[in-house]
Amino acid sequence: MKLSVVIPAHNEEGCVRPTIESLYQALAEADIPHEILVVNDSSTDGTEEILRSLASELPTVRYVNNAPPNGYGFAVRRGLLSYTGDAVAIYMADASDSPADLVAFYRRMISGGVDCVFGSRFMRGSRVINYPWPKLVMNRLANTFINVLFGLGYNDVTNAFKLFRRHVIDGLTPLIAHHFNLTVELPLKSIIRGFSFSVVPNSWTNRKAGLSKLKIKEMGSRYLFIVLYCLIEKWLSGGDYMRRPERAVEPGTPERSRPITP
Repeated sequence: MKLSVVIPAHNEEGCVRPTIESLYQALAEADIPHEILVVNDSSTDGTEEILRSLASELPTVRYVNNAPPNGYGFAVRRGLLSYTGDAVAIYMADASDSPADLVAFYRRMISGGVDCVFGSRFMRGSRVINYPWPKLVMNRLANTFINVLFGLGYNDVTNAFKLFRRHVIDGLTPLIAHHFNLTVELPLKSIIRGFSFSVVPNSWTNRKAGLSKLKIKEMGSRYLFIVLYCLIEKWLSGGDYMRRPERAVEPGTPERSRPITP
């Protein structure tokens, strides 16, 4: 199974090279067929020059430019139109995600036979380093709210680090989120529409270079819109979008293969 890794990058000249080099090394050492697809989201610094150099040095690295409108959601959606693998992971350019975790995600997808693998930074075996406390408080409140509304049993829906099989991405279109609220649209639609998933612990490390693109004050209403949009689909679609699970889930694991019904 070929793995595509989509990495949105806007003005990430300070960290994009070590992020991609460490990711490439981990995937190559694990003997995972892959491509690393970086979406240059109209960067105004030296990001594109670095990407051009990396694409010439590393055989599985390529990049595309995302024309305006820009933003995290638009950049990821551009990548989801361009990847070539059988499965695709969303991975951050700021080195907050761990290459070893991505290898674990890939292996869990194959061994568990699931459609999606979602990471959680807040379960046994996970690790969070230098998470700014105001964002941490908002994160836990937002995830608790979503979990109560949908009854998910998954405590980190807003985590951007996720892995999907190609047929899942095809089954979630059209995507409507423009910004970081895409991190919520993808898993909620996946679960509501009956795709099987597994939750595994992952680590998260605060960026050491560059500036965070997530602005809490600007994102609250956008997250709420996507949550309510998905909730309305759950309530009113009458199961129109649901698919019957095709894979059994191993006993004793957190995978789920049943659709959530109203």
